[in-house]
Amino acid sequence: MMHRKFAYLCSIFASLNIILLGYDIGVMSGAILYIKKDLHITEVQQEIFVGCLSIVSLIGGLTGGPTSDLIGRKWTIGIGAVIFQAGAVVMTFAPSFRILLLGRLITGVGIGFSASISAIYVAEISPAITRGTLVSLPEICINIGILLGYISNFAFSGLPQHYNWRIMLGIGILPAVFNGITFYIIPESPRWLVMQNRLEEARSVLVKVSDRGEDVEQRLKEIKEAASVNTDYKRKALYQEILCPSPGVRRMLAAGCGIMVFQQITGIDATVYYSPTIFKNAGIKSEKKILATTVAVGFTKTIFTVVAMFCIDKVGRKVLLYVSTIGMTACLAVLGIALALQKHLSGSVVQDFGIGLAIFAVCANVAFYAVGMGPICWVVSSEVFPLRLRAKASALSQVGARVSSGLISMSFLSLSRAISVSGVFFVFSIILAIAVVFVKLCVPETKGKTLEEIETMLIGEEQKLDLADTESGKTEHELETDS
Repeated sequence: MMHRKFAYLCSIFASLNIILLGYDIGVMSGAILYIKKDLHITEVQQEIFVGCLSIVSLIGGLTGGPTSDLIGRKWTIGIGAVIFQAGAVVMTFAPSFRILLLGRLITGVGIGFSASISAIYVAEISPAITRGTLVSLPEICINIGILLGYISNFAFSGLPQHYNWRIMLGIGILPAVFNGITFYIIPESPRWLVMQNRLEEARSVLVKVSDRGEDVEQRLKEIKEAASVNTDYKRKALYQEILCPSPGVRRMLAAGCGIMVFQQITGIDATVYYSPTIFKNAGIKSEKKILATTVAVGFTKTIFTVVAMFCIDKVGRKVLLYVSTIGMTACLAVLGIALALQKHLSGSVVQDFGIGLAIFAVCANVAFYAVGMGPICWVVSSEVFPLRLRAKASALSQVGARVSSGLISMSFLSLSRAISVSGVFFVFSIILAIAVVFVKLCVPETKGKTLEEIETMLIGEEQKLDLADTESGKTEHELETDS
């Protein structure tokens, strides 16, 4: 049990960096109201400022994977945190929109650099029996960060608008000191150490994080076998294997990258970033009441993510994904109806009902997201790839998620003006219905399997496909011979 506690401790420390991402998402929903007034930015500038963080994370995401293979998972996470904090400092003291945007771009690079590597580190250091729970920690940290951002918005909203948004953004710098200390406590990933042929160090880490009943030598042997496959690929271009994948790798990419894209194109970040706009359209007039309502949304999202954390290794990945996508489909349809009611109907009773229905739909939507699409996407994208591709392919999945988030965030206000806010959420509801089908066809169940067992399972399926192709080719040849 003590060994499992150490694995939990390492996973928590590695995931703390993700709180900064969550805080940025949460605090920006309120800070942008005052930035818009203080710096006199346009609606288009607002969209660019909010969405560019996710787009520019493409740079960090594409470099984070190779960097983690070169210098290790732990220090890659640390470098990403330093870059993020540098951007936060620039934003806090920005005298103009241009400098503010520069800080936002730097922050985006830091997020892309370390976000996916945190999940990889946790997956590689966790015992199979608790891996789903531990890899869901980054999502919990995101939600804690979002909640802290909402609370910060509410707490500092009464200050003069030239200072309140700067304090809101500046609070995000504080975790940097604690993050720096934790990186001297957590060990390096044992699987990365095996890849570097540092076997004694890897064995030492496995002893610390494995349950007493686990056979450390057997785990080390399985990792060495997987790493030997990696050695065979060292002279090959691994990105070429990703761009021209075999059937097995293609399925891994579809599951790992596809689920991360669906996580974002269903509009969850837009719902968080623009929650004040949504509640304003629902009929809430007071900025203070709007910000207080967002705090309730943050609490809901955090609580249900904790629920998912305790269910994921017992219920399984796919069951929770079904519950999540089906529930979100219904909630966003209800939200669209509620916003449409507010636009086309009048009367205080109807308006109060519409406000209540909209708040319920948003809270229920983030609750269903938190029990499935939120944490499980991190889990799937960190465990379905083989060791030789894990860092690069997981980074690619994060790039897909961040770019999708950026595109949605940068177009939400424009789309709302074109087809109305309610129309946008009807579109998100349709996309979620498609996500249900995607989960059914493309996402494998990985509950209770080690990373090496998952790799063997998917390679085995690829070999079956190859055998089927061979038999098909033999059949065609026999038919040609007979004719």
